[in-house]
Amino acid sequence: MDDLHVPPGPGAPHGLRIPAADLVEQFSHASGPGGQGVNTTDSRVQLSFDIATTMALSDVQRRRVLMRLADRLSGSVLTITAAEHRSQRRNRVAARERLSALLRDAIAPEAVRRATKPTRGSQRRRLDGKRQRSETKAARRRPGFPD
Repeated sequence: MDDLHVPPGPGAPHGLRIPAADLVEQFSHASGPGGQGVNTTDSRVQLSFDIATTMALSDVQRRRVLMRLADRLSGSVLTITAAEHRSQRRNRVAARERLSALLRDAIAPEAVRRATKPTRGSQRRRLDGKRQRSETKAARRRPGFPD
């Protein structure tokens, strides 16, 4: 098994390389397509990655991943299961791609929301709309009805 390469993105400008030694693959019978070979081949792949012990992540990246993927973790181990393909090889590739995408999204820093104020034009349009709605409702009232 080769090292896992996570493409560059926010939080990892040069990408990540996760050593193959940090990844644990287990194989079992898949319940999906496979024809006659479904009961004889171990095509389902479970790819496990221990976030707490890997040296591939910096402390900041590790904290982000642990925080963002907390609901998917068992302790500090992230497990990805792939069983959508008939062949073990394609499921291995799918699991690695899924793990790579998850890690890439998890290490990205939070987007900072900058407070903005409405433009003068949008405020004017809002007030014009309110005024027009008020006039429409006022026109429905009985004539001579005191306000």
